[in-house]
Amino acid sequence: MDKNKWINQKILSLEQVQQQCRIQKLKNKKIVFTNGCFDILHHGHIDLLTQAAQLGDFLIVGLNTDSSVSALKGPERPLNHEKDRAYLLAALLMVDAVCLFNEATPLQLIQSLKPDVLVKGGDYSLDQIVGAQEVNTWGGTTHIIPFSEGYSTTGLVTKIKSL
Repeated sequence: MDKNKWINQKILSLEQVQQQCRIQKLKNKKIVFTNGCFDILHHGHIDLLTQAAQLGDFLIVGLNTDSSVSALKGPERPLNHEKDRAYLLAALLMVDAVCLFNEATPLQLIQSLKPDVLVKGGDYSLDQIVGAQEVNTWGGTTHIIPFSEGYSTTGLVTKIKSL
């Protein structure tokens, strides 16, 4: 028996996560969606995910693929491969599903899943959050979780390079 089966079962294709959304909605469960690169998992990420999970019943994390991280952050990123980043996120108890996306933004993923709650970190304003208008059109809400000062992957990378 695969001892990590429960972790790997939370890493889903688009079709699988759409099916999970249908199941959760039939159960009248509130679906929460957030997204990011999660290149080096840190305290700020855990704060965001914990608070996001408290806003509903089923937390989906949209995870940028390696190629989309490189396009956003530059050729030296990501530091961790997408499979490893997905595995770490899926191992967290508050995360119910992880779904990779290759686009520059998660808009297509948000539109296909139609979450009840969209969550981003405090380094965004409401008008900068991709998908916020769309979520609002189907009666959902968007929440900004206050930024955890002093915690960022870019800050960690800078600190490591200076050593």
